[in-house]
Amino acid sequence: MSCALLSRVLAPPPCFLIHYPIIILGPTPLVIMAGTVLLAYYFEYTDTFPVHVQGFFCFDKAFSKPYPGPDETGNVPPVLVYSLVAAVPTLTILAGELMVFFMRSEVTQEKTIVTADCCYFSPLLRRIIRFLGVYTFGLFTTTIFANAGQVVTGNQTPHFLSACRPNYTALGCHSNLQYITERKACTGNPLIVASARKSFPSKDAALSVYSAVYTVMYVTLVFKTKGTRLTKPTLSLTMLCLAMLVGVVRVAEYRNHWADVVAGYFTGGAIAVFLVTCVINNFQQTKPPAPPARPQRPESVLGVPMVALPCVESPLEKLQGDLHSLRSHDHQPYRFPVPPDVLIPSRSMSSEV
Repeated sequence: MSCALLSRVLAPPPCFLIHYPIIILGPTPLVIMAGTVLLAYYFEYTDTFPVHVQGFFCFDKAFSKPYPGPDETGNVPPVLVYSLVAAVPTLTILAGELMVFFMRSEVTQEKTIVTADCCYFSPLLRRIIRFLGVYTFGLFTTTIFANAGQVVTGNQTPHFLSACRPNYTALGCHSNLQYITERKACTGNPLIVASARKSFPSKDAALSVYSAVYTVMYVTLVFKTKGTRLTKPTLSLTMLCLAMLVGVVRVAEYRNHWADVVAGYFTGGAIAVFLVTCVINNFQQTKPPAPPARPQRPESVLGVPMVALPCVESPLEKLQGDLHSLRSHDHQPYRFPVPPDVLIPSRSMSSEV
């Protein structure tokens, strides 16, 4: 064996690019995320989308509850809701991914090639970015859905008349059946009145249920260790109960109606189920496709590669193929003409012999 051939055999194989699933933050997801955050900001902190002004009946008892004060003075202020919504799923996903990564065997750990130089992108970091990124996108989407519903409908809160302070004498209210449609009917603080027109759906209820459902589905589908038969249901039911409690407190403090809270529950839960089921496939790990097997050359007993001989088609096989094609083309069985029986007299045979 020559030195050149020996060097080729002993040389390390080149680095081939294998097509594993790659998740890289390209321009399209970043643009979509930026647009979602910007739209949520305009709904929440600007007057770009004015609230629809609905009328009200004079002395309507459904909107005559006492004013409970701003949302920051409630039992469940928005700051607490937003903190729990942001912190609980983040910590849960981080803890779950670390546990899954370190408990997985080295054989089943995936590696993602992102360049031709065989640079591996950590699957732990990739999964954390993926799950938290989708969660953040759903969080802002839920905010947009809730704010859009409040702006479009303009439904009043139970304390609307206490915040509006209408002058019933100037409006000419003489009965409960009289409907007021004047935009300048309220004499209260314009900011408080505008906030009292945003009731359907409840944004706090939507965000709390979205966070709870997303986290519960993650815990149920990812945590598969032994001894969690009762731990997972306990954690899941606790988070769902806390999310439901947020809506109950909103109703008890006369900040929302029951219909507003139920609509918020449905909005947040539907968005969470859609993202987990259809976008990230129930938190399943994407498996790389198996590389195609290379055809191996037949080798002799001595290990020397054999020369492949060309395949010669038999005339009988060719004739059978032609007959099969004729039968399939005519859709009728092909019949050969029967040759006539020829009787050769024995005298001729004997004469020729």
